[in-house]
Amino acid sequence: MNMTAAPEMRDLAHRLLTYEADAGKASESAESATIRVYEKLRQSLVAVAGIAAFQSLAFRALTQAKSEAPSLWAVRVAEDGSLQGLGEFEPEAGMDKNQAGEYSMGDGGIALIDRLLSLLLTFLGKALTLSLLCNAWPDATFDDRSSGNGRRA
Repeated sequence: MNMTAAPEMRDLAHRLLTYEADAGKASESAESATIRVYEKLRQSLVAVAGIAAFQSLAFRALTQAKSEAPSLWAVRVAEDGSLQGLGEFEPEAGMDKNQAGEYSMGDGGIALIDRLLSLLLTFLGKALTLSLLCNAWPDATFDDRSSGNGRRA
């Protein structure tokens, strides 16, 4: 996958959120898809670069996303890089099925994950970003080729 265009990052963010929403139903987790995607990205990057690096990227991503999704103004990045106040915009940013049975994502969750992925790509490059994604979602595929051994995220 050519991970350089903004629409592709937005599409990847949407695919990850949909992937987590589907996985959440199976495990009956109370966490939102946005939180699960964010936490997987956080754990994966903290293992490589540390809490301070992730916190810095997360703060920047959140700041950028707030201009696109005002519902994120209540959200803060904690010292450990986790999100505080995310539940205050959750059903808007949560995954909901529309009448056609397809998932739709509120602007907040997509904007935040999109900006975080874009920053990861900018600062880490394509290879390391893909490696982090594969580490966080080992059963998913992240390229346009069909590998046959995982669900496409």
